[in-house]
Amino acid sequence: MTEDDRMNILAIGDIVGSIGCTFLRKKLPDLKKAENIDLVIANGENSADGNGITPASADHIFQSGVDIITNGNHTFRRRECYSRFDECEYLLRPANMPPATTPGRGFTVFDFGRSSAAVINLMGCMFMDSLDDPFAAADRILEELHTNIIIVDFHAEATAEKLALAYYLDGRISAFFGTHTHVQTSDERIMPGGTGYITDVGMTGPYDSVLGVKKELAIEKFRTKMPVRFETAEGSCRLDCIRFTIDDRTGKTTSLKRIEIT
Repeated sequence: MTEDDRMNILAIGDIVGSIGCTFLRKKLPDLKKAENIDLVIANGENSADGNGITPASADHIFQSGVDIITNGNHTFRRRECYSRFDECEYLLRPANMPPATTPGRGFTVFDFGRSSAAVINLMGCMFMDSLDDPFAAADRILEELHTNIIIVDFHAEATAEKLALAYYLDGRISAFFGTHTHVQTSDERIMPGGTGYITDVGMTGPYDSVLGVKKELAIEKFRTKMPVRFETAEGSCRLDCIRFTIDDRTGKTTSLKRIEIT
């Protein structure tokens, strides 16, 4: 396999608030150069302060060098972004959301000229909103795709659900990364069928926090059991991501590298 046969794809963990967006813009250009990245995917469902995604935060992420934005359970928290999901083919929402009532699309294909890559956004059902079966949704989408390189962002709570879906898709997709928990796992691997995998790629945002939220507010919520208006924390940030190197001819992951940028 030559350099021309390799595709380096970077998957970035949930971007939290304007502070996470600012840190992304500061760090991503050099990271792309260092890792020779061809395609960047980032989860943006918490990129607006207070969670959700707005047209402004989506534009900031795209302008920082991200090619495709995936989302999750906070996708439609901000109404001002609804029309953007219909207009932008690279701004995704989970494909197993009901198509009759939700704007946008759940997968897209990015054309590089010499090849193309599909990105599928799915959301879990365990401890999450009740949605269509992600296993069945993945099957339907895979029947429509005609590219060797297929990447899945599975936005889910349960580790078991993530592993089960990854094994179900092993050999049929190139790479699978989990989002939602905001904690990077150290279980990256290449599965038996050649699919690159990590349970959760992590978070891009303030590290001295509870999943990006000011820690005192999270503590208050847990202690009092009363509603608390969360605010994004401040301070030092970290960018969590993973690089998948994929053979363009076979669509299999040949290597992967878990990365934390401070």
